[in-house]
Amino acid sequence: MPSFERDSSRIVIAGASSLLGAELKSLLEESRFAGWDLRLVDEEMAAGTLTEAGGEPAVIQPVEEGSFACARFVFFTGSFEFTLANFELAHRSGAVIVDLSGHSAAFANSFAWFPGLEKLRGEVLPGKPTRTSIPSAGAEAMVRLSLSLQDLGLSRLTSIVFQPVSAAGKRGIEELETQTSQLLSFQSAGKQLFDAQVAFNILDRFGPASRIDLRQALTILRTEVRSCLRSGAVVPAVQLVHAPVFYGVTFSACAELDPSVDAARIASACKTASFTVLQPPETPSNVTVAEEAAIQLAEAEAEPGKPGTWWFWGAADNIRLPAANAVKLAEKLAQ
Repeated sequence: MPSFERDSSRIVIAGASSLLGAELKSLLEESRFAGWDLRLVDEEMAAGTLTEAGGEPAVIQPVEEGSFACARFVFFTGSFEFTLANFELAHRSGAVIVDLSGHSAAFANSFAWFPGLEKLRGEVLPGKPTRTSIPSAGAEAMVRLSLSLQDLGLSRLTSIVFQPVSAAGKRGIEELETQTSQLLSFQSAGKQLFDAQVAFNILDRFGPASRIDLRQALTILRTEVRSCLRSGAVVPAVQLVHAPVFYGVTFSACAELDPSVDAARIASACKTASFTVLQPPETPSNVTVAEEAAIQLAEAEAEPGKPGTWWFWGAADNIRLPAANAVKLAEKLAQ
């Protein structure tokens, strides 16, 4: 019998040493799942790391044959490759899988979810799916924007998403910090992780020896966006670039709408889609979205001389937002 039908209170966080895994654990402990049996597993290199769970000391374990046994929920918060290697084992356990790595986005039988997506698509949650995926903050922003503008005559949406180094985990943060310090001291920048200078630099790809593949991240982002949109919806054209910041994803988007649409209707549509629309002089940034579980938008700006063309600027916390969404989905499925 699938474990979610049993009286199980076990949750496994697979990828527990990641920034996303740590954030998820913290939010779970503040939710209705406080007091549940939290099991922490990760790749071999992270196994043995001492942390805490439920206020008690805990050690992150390597994935073994019985790691997912009797679990009601399994959250994948590690790398795409780690999820790929362990997804089937978790699926065989009968647990409800909530994937935050992007791996499941391409599966036809995986249900993509974030708060309000069913309403935006005019659908309802299909029972209690056992394979679910939580899109990244950048993907959620693009999907919300596309769906919020569809009744305003949206014909084209193009966006550039700016990815922070925290997308590469703690090692990414450490390398940006080290490079920044070295360059400010007129030293050559170390390139152990990205094989490129990521400090004071914007890139569309990292070096050939990089352990982080920005082009793969772009492919995952595009797949996540498509997985959330049904036929008939406008699929955004998306580009992903590295930004030399630690946290927070930002994005610039250009939409072509019905020329009769004005700023007030756009703002209303975006608010209905649960964007937080800031009023000038406030504007979204990596700083304003820190620890926020909502996507911020600036007021849309019209392109002079091109009726119906509008520019959007927004930001979201790339760690807090998907982690908070994962907890909300688990709470919904546990009812």
